[in-house]
Amino acid sequence: MELKQIHRIYFVGIGGIGMSAIARFFHEKGAVVSGYDRTSTQLTQQLEAEGIRIHYTEDLEQIDKAADLVVYTPAIPATQKELVYYRENGYEVVKRSDVLQEITRELFAITVAGTHGKTTVSTMIAHLLRHSGYGCNAFLGGISSNYGKNFWSSEKPVAVIEADEYDRSFLKLSPDIAVLTAMDPDHLDIYGTGEAVEEAFIQYTGNIKPNGTLLARHGLARGSELKGDNKLWYSLQNDAADIYATNIRMDNGGYEFDVVQQDWMIDNVQLHIGGMHNVENAVAAIGVAHLLGIGNEKIRAAVADFKGIRRRFEYLVKKNNMVYIDDYAHHPEELRALITSAKSLFRGKKCTVIFQPHLFTRTRDFADGFGETLSLADEVILLPIYPARELPIEGVTSDMIADRIKGPQVKIMPRDEVPAWLKTQEPELVITAGAGDIDLLREPVRELLEKAQAN
Repeated sequence: MELKQIHRIYFVGIGGIGMSAIARFFHEKGAVVSGYDRTSTQLTQQLEAEGIRIHYTEDLEQIDKAADLVVYTPAIPATQKELVYYRENGYEVVKRSDVLQEITRELFAITVAGTHGKTTVSTMIAHLLRHSGYGCNAFLGGISSNYGKNFWSSEKPVAVIEADEYDRSFLKLSPDIAVLTAMDPDHLDIYGTGEAVEEAFIQYTGNIKPNGTLLARHGLARGSELKGDNKLWYSLQNDAADIYATNIRMDNGGYEFDVVQQDWMIDNVQLHIGGMHNVENAVAAIGVAHLLGIGNEKIRAAVADFKGIRRRFEYLVKKNNMVYIDDYAHHPEELRALITSAKSLFRGKKCTVIFQPHLFTRTRDFADGFGETLSLADEVILLPIYPARELPIEGVTSDMIADRIKGPQVKIMPRDEVPAWLKTQEPELVITAGAGDIDLLREPVRELLEKAQAN
């Protein structure tokens, strides 16, 4: 598979965040792009508006029978009619990760992996490269608030890629610069154990191209086993790392700080998004930009202009007496970073967390962690578990988490009842969190809180 040989490409599951980025890549390169997805979403509607043909029923009459390549996502069942047709009729059928593998082979590749932070770090890096004029092709796992997209292209033969560990797909990538943010246990339905998760990340660093660079978070478990001809360590503010932040000041829901390395420093960096973990993410992105030779002034200007990512510590309401933050957090450590950062930025405000657990297996495996982390809030509303690709597991419900929360008031309620309940409250700091369809609460909650502010 050579990228320039592909003139017609068909996507089975085109509406996924990763699939849509690759679809946009080929579309902007002039290929004929079309695809199937189960449901119409804001993202698929954007793709259609850009000129990509999409249909929403399994229909062999609507597929591209002249396709040079067929790409599918692991989320699509093997029995899907179109996928079966392509396989039985001799088409070249590959996973999304196979396409990314070829992109990393042909371009200078910067890949970002980790159980947390990879979407933010990869989007920050891609933004720094675009804003500074360096240029890159960006394949992101979230929607950049600066550009309203999860992909942009460039003539520069450089790619910034979010490396997803879900089905071990990131092990196909061959980066020139590899970033590693975290190695916490997750996706245990795939990996089985936390040790197997760590092994996969170690293997990821073993795929770095000769003379390439690993930039890894300082203090990772088994950090001494990570590979790479050149290794650098970044940290929030641990001066034992190669690159770290210092002199951090909170400023109107954001931060100002200096970034230090042994032989360089950038002072007065301004980051206008919340979350202390995002300062650490910015340190990683700045480290990559510096490796590429981008100057301090351009880095400083790009970070100050960074508007964040949809559903990553996203401010939907930010007033003196009312703050509403929406976040994709769906792992205990992500929730911990979210809640502690919000409470430190908005001290004294009552913190109400509305959380939707994602997957029965994740709820079962991390119920203790979720209970401990949500205990940091003042009040917790739990939604029923969002199943995604899973069937129910007997005895695994949101009650497993509720029973482990110590201190805050806890209620379990359906998603649709949350706005009516909020109307009866006097909320001060509201957080919605989760990776399922809790995002459907964003606009109703925002409108309700904005209206309450106006009264």
